[in-house]
Amino acid sequence: MKIATWNVNSVRTRLDHVIDWLKENPVDVLCLQETKVVDEQFPRSLFEELGYYLYISGQKSYNGVAIASLQPLTDVSTGFTSILPDIEPQWDDQKRVITGIFSDIRIINLYVPNGSSIGSDKYEYKLSWLQILERYLQKLLPVNPDICMCGDFNIALSDKDIHDKVSIKNHIMSSDCERDALGKILKLGFADAFRKFNDQSGYYSWWDYRAASFRRNLGWRIDHHYLTADLYKRAKSCAIDITPRKREKPSDHTPVVLSV
Repeated sequence: MKIATWNVNSVRTRLDHVIDWLKENPVDVLCLQETKVVDEQFPRSLFEELGYYLYISGQKSYNGVAIASLQPLTDVSTGFTSILPDIEPQWDDQKRVITGIFSDIRIINLYVPNGSSIGSDKYEYKLSWLQILERYLQKLLPVNPDICMCGDFNIALSDKDIHDKVSIKNHIMSSDCERDALGKILKLGFADAFRKFNDQSGYYSWWDYRAASFRRNLGWRIDHHYLTADLYKRAKSCAIDITPRKREKPSDHTPVVLSV
């Protein structure tokens, strides 16, 4: 079984990129982030022609997540409030969470807030959002032993996940508070699938559009698959496919593909 995660930075703008990639890489599940389209305008037909079922949680111009699956998912839900009905409903105003079960695996597709800059309102929102994600997972884990939590986390957990031309200290996506918040979540029982197979630096999933960052490989690894213990043991590979990033007008992210 193959599960891919990809921040496409507008599914309508990159539709040809996504469909071409799926034709060449017919993964069982594709988790998309930053779809940037309301559900009614999601370009469903080309996915469905390839045999994919679609589960969507979108909004206009910003955010948005979707799962394309070669078999129907069960127990599908969107947002936090479906699992945490006691939290304020505005936490689901931004469409960042969708989950469903494929065979025995619960797939949680996330688009974690960027945070903008350290100390900003958006940064504080990001930290609070991660705390709610921790509560969300605490509710799901007791009844879902096999979880693949994937998506754009907007956090590089280790310095080796960032190119060496950036000043990491007090940088958004690598600050101590962000890493600590994600670290608390992983201590619930998750491990980084990519690092099971590759412990080297120099492997990235996002490159800024500026300063020829992709050509110079000045990237960040911020798109992840985090797996619960038994699923981590079952994982056969996890790799970053940089091919779509080489296309004209690509997303600034590229797919990360897990095989279990």
